Amino acid sequence: MTKTLTEKLINKSGHPAIVTYIMGGDGGLNHLEEQLLFLEKSGVSAIEIGIPFSDPVADGPVIQLAGLRALKEKISLEAILTQLASSKVQIPLIIMSYINPIFHLGIPKFVELLKKTPVKGIIIPDLPYEHQQLITPEIKGTDIALIPLVSLTSPKERLTEIANQAEGFIYAVTVNGTTGVRNDFDAEIDAHLTYLKRISPVPVLAGFGVSTVEHVEKFAAVCDGVIIGSKVVQMLHENRKTELGDFLKQAASIEVK
Repeated sequence: MTKTLTEKLINKSGHPAIVTYIMGGDGGLNHLEEQLLFLEKSGVSAIEIGIPFSDPVADGPVIQLAGLRALKEKISLEAILTQLASSKVQIPLIIMSYINPIFHLGIPKFVELLKKTPVKGIIIPDLPYEHQQLITPEIKGTDIALIPLVSLTSPKERLTEIANQAEGFIYAVTVNGTTGVRNDFDAEIDAHLTYLKRISPVPVLAGFGVSTVEHVEKFAAVCDGVIIGSKVVQMLHENRKTELGDFLKQAASIEVK
């Protein structure tokens, strides 16, 4: 069964898939639905919702600060999923959580709550590929995909193994480091993404550091789309919605050659 998330991200329109990241509860949980509807209206393909955690090892300064703001609001994984159960958003949502909050809630309860929401994907950055069986039995037969992350340093044999079992999409990390706005990328990134695109049965999206229309154009030439995080989080925090909406609409309208 092809997952809904895969279907929504497959390039059918000649434009890149744009996935935006927000920190769940940053600014208060009562603003979450408003943020989701705003991003949907801005033309994004899917929205990744981060779960605040005290030790976010993959996150850069902007997202770390957003997580701390959310934690001060007493935001939890269960509170976010309960809120999402009444969401009117029509595009797929993705939960990005470290494994600790999921364990704390309980994996069966986590999946049961997910089933009541528009969430169609899960990203767990500190869950190694070899330990995915902690989650996959619980989501087997559902429309929820466990999305793999792959790094620039992964050997081709490992990339092939991961791609063969991938669901949803492949999250291709574009840098060796944490999230955050960047100006430059590794010289090998285009070849890396081109190879992933060739071997993957699901869309390949580039993430970490994507923050300009030029970045989106660059990656759209070699893969299916991008994930934009720190820029979105910062602009929402600064209440620069008009500017952010214009940027996202421009990014989503790029023509793929």
